[in-house]
Amino acid sequence: MKIIDTKTGQRVGQEEVTFKKKLKEEDPIKRNVEKETGQAELSPMEPPGAYEANVPEAADAPVRHPLLVQYMREHEKAREILDRFEKAMVEYSELGFKLNDTINDSLREFFTFYEEDLFDHNQREERQLFPLLHKRLIASGEHSESKPPTTAVDMMEDDHVKFIQLSALTFNLLGLAARLPDERSRGFVFHTAFNNARELVELIRLHIYREDHVVFPLAQKLISNEELDAMMHP
Repeated sequence: MKIIDTKTGQRVGQEEVTFKKKLKEEDPIKRNVEKETGQAELSPMEPPGAYEANVPEAADAPVRHPLLVQYMREHEKAREILDRFEKAMVEYSELGFKLNDTINDSLREFFTFYEEDLFDHNQREERQLFPLLHKRLIASGEHSESKPPTTAVDMMEDDHVKFIQLSALTFNLLGLAARLPDERSRGFVFHTAFNNARELVELIRLHIYREDHVVFPLAQKLISNEELDAMMHP
């Protein structure tokens, strides 16, 4: 059982997760760029795109089972709403944090979607898929070198906790800023909310990318169709 610190929202005793094989080798975020002869050196201020890396080995088990396909279709809807939310936040910032009907509708749409749909999606993943997938990843060697070993499932679950923290923080800061009488304080809080919203959007996007391109193909490969069927009908 994973225990959450009620003060910080962090998992107690969780170590930083690395993938032994898939995400260690194929993670689209390249944090350490090695110099190669004849290749231009990359600046840390201009990192390669997070979603440009190819992950052919991760796609060796095409996702076909209805449970996994359903998760991926829900991801498609999430991406569409994220795009509208991000666009609204950028416009909100450019207008000096003045609301209009379009911005207000997009913000309401995102926070309603998160509370009613995305949160439920994450809980279903944790309840249906993740427990068995975690065991299979360990059995197949797809885990970290730490004691106890951690897997892609630990990273995905940690992301889910961060979603809760960032979405709550963004929502509450937006509400707080609108009530502050001091202009400088109001501007500071609005900008803090904006930066947290940007971080949340990118975290959800990268999380979806990793699940669609690494985690779900591994689940298709390591878990039988009969076992996946049973997850749909507990």
